[in-house]
Amino acid sequence: MKGVISGAALALTSFATAVSSKVIPRQQGSLPAVTSEGNAFWANGERFYVRGVAYQPGGAADAADPLLDLEALRRDVENFKELGINTVRIYTIDNSQNHDEAMALLDEAGIYLALDANTPEYSLNRENEASLHASYNDVYLQSVFATIDAFAGYSNLLLFFSGNEVINARNNTNAAPYVKAVTRDMKNYIRAQSSREIPVGYSSADVAENIEAQALYFACGDDEIARSDFFAFNDYSWCDPSSFTLSGWDAKVETYKNYSLPLFLSEFGCITNTREWNEIAALYSENMTIAYSGGLAYEYTLEANGYGLVELSGNSVQPNEDFDRLKEAYAATPNPTGDGGARTTRTVPECPPETDEWRVGTTLLPEMPEGAQRYFEDGAGTGPGLEGDGSQWAGEPSATEPDLSNGVSSTEAQDTSFDSSASGGNSSSSSNSSSSGGGDEGAASTARPVAMLTVLALAVGFAAAL
Repeated sequence: MKGVISGAALALTSFATAVSSKVIPRQQGSLPAVTSEGNAFWANGERFYVRGVAYQPGGAADAADPLLDLEALRRDVENFKELGINTVRIYTIDNSQNHDEAMALLDEAGIYLALDANTPEYSLNRENEASLHASYNDVYLQSVFATIDAFAGYSNLLLFFSGNEVINARNNTNAAPYVKAVTRDMKNYIRAQSSREIPVGYSSADVAENIEAQALYFACGDDEIARSDFFAFNDYSWCDPSSFTLSGWDAKVETYKNYSLPLFLSEFGCITNTREWNEIAALYSENMTIAYSGGLAYEYTLEANGYGLVELSGNSVQPNEDFDRLKEAYAATPNPTGDGGARTTRTVPECPPETDEWRVGTTLLPEMPEGAQRYFEDGAGTGPGLEGDGSQWAGEPSATEPDLSNGVSSTEAQDTSFDSSASGGNSSSSSNSSSSGGGDEGAASTARPVAMLTVLALAVGFAAAL
């Protein structure tokens, strides 16, 4: 009889698995999920401003996951709290590992994660047209989607970057359609597998000749699922001593004041002279919050490039004067009251024309590699982590020709079952919201995963009892 009941329990388990292919939410945390609406971020109906630092101890060359060293993370979280920040950006993580404890530490400190979805070995290769086409393949997307699976369940996962400075000169703007395709695929995968909306966008180099074209390109087009949820750029144009006008930030606000997406600085902090961090007061003033939603100071640990707020010595860190000045600047600069001039509506801009500085003459995108479609049904599975063989010349590339002559202009968007209570978005159509991104609870879940877990629990409990 026990064998019969166990068989029934297994059948119930199989049924539960079939109920939903959605990612099973991990530990959720207490922070409300943040969403993109109009030209701003929102959490529990209130304007959310990014106030943070870039966090990649060891730098890009080390390519280690800082969330796996829990002892060091606990130490650093204390410094994050002292700085008064609400966000850290991490460029490289190990998507084969569990991050529950690390994300809980950040959540308890009131800190969100802005996460790059690529790793050095699993990324687009912008060297030429052939390498771009070859590197956009199903093996690469499996790693990207596995990163989404690994972090989508945390309510303090703020956003994903689909790329970082892939376009860093006028002669590699042909990478833009591939970055936009990755953004599209990530957004569509989130619709298929996640229980909530998660903003996806691009972190750009501030290339003077084409930065505005980049911003327009990632926001334009008829294919809604391919348009970014935000645009960010790494801006080192404010070098103290400076000002809102001397830095040229006033001109940038004029350029982007009617931009359709949330805009923020994914890196800032010029080191040409002493960093007084006077740009903090400007960045969170109403002069800028009509277009900008804050930014991330670069960077936490002092690396060979000369940037850094703390110096590592064995297992200890020593905050430097940059740290102290940044702490004072953040403490002296509250967010604006109300909505800071944000809009909750969005107008899609025209795509930028092809020029000598912007060598993208089509709105067509590469079709997603056919081999990646199965992940939308079954999930991506375990990621390759940081020890994988790499993806740039592996797997099956897109069926689209490298010159995009037979590219696609629209995408069949995945159906969603997002729970509105998990969205964290602006709960009304009014733009009169209060200023902080705080909140009490952010239970990011849907009925389908909860139902599945309930059936599993009943099945296992029933079998165990007999």
